[in-house]
Amino acid sequence: MSADTRSHRTDGRIGPGRRRPVQQRSQERYERILDACAALLDESGATALTTKEVAQRARVPIGTLYQFFAGKEDLLAALAGRNLDHYLHRLDDRLRSAAPTGPAGFTDLAVEEFVTMKRSVPGFGRLDFGLAGPTGPGGAAGPAAVRDDRHLLDSEVDNNTAVALRLQALGGELFAAADPVTLTLGLRVALEAADAVLKLAFRGDPEGDPALIAECKRLVRCYLSEHLGSPAARTG
Repeated sequence: MSADTRSHRTDGRIGPGRRRPVQQRSQERYERILDACAALLDESGATALTTKEVAQRARVPIGTLYQFFAGKEDLLAALAGRNLDHYLHRLDDRLRSAAPTGPAGFTDLAVEEFVTMKRSVPGFGRLDFGLAGPTGPGGAAGPAAVRDDRHLLDSEVDNNTAVALRLQALGGELFAAADPVTLTLGLRVALEAADAVLKLAFRGDPEGDPALIAECKRLVRCYLSEHLGSPAARTG
């Protein structure tokens, strides 16, 4: 695993317009605003979300919110970035304790941790690392919620490419035999496929359909094993 995973961000910024505050009091307000945003996402979705409602829920003046965030898109970008950081931190802990021996073990843990966060982390089911699919009442789609929903994590690459690069760094020696460019592409495709299957798994079950979650793990494991040129693990 990469030693600097816990401090590395996708591109060194949070959202397109503001940076993380330094003083403790400001940090607490910043996190409270993101917590409020996550809670409101669960209640009404991204399309109906407004910065005014977020400020009210966080119990801060609207001007304070705009000190940290340029607007709604910046706010969602910061929450997506925090979600990704938390996911990678948690996955890193699991990798350290489980010590998987190859990409198949990494894949299983990555899917399991994502599912755990979808079940338990406020706002994660609506946003995770970037808006996609229905996000508001009546099935309003992500692009209606913000100007550019595909680049919330990084202005230069799409969300799944940004996540793929972070996972690639986290996996470290587990992916050492793979060509870096080929690996990035493979992880990006795997993320797209896993995202589609997991959306199906959670569509009618708030805890996620266990059979579909298992199929997601099998699909991604087999694809990456073939893509990276190693035998696919058939268990799990």
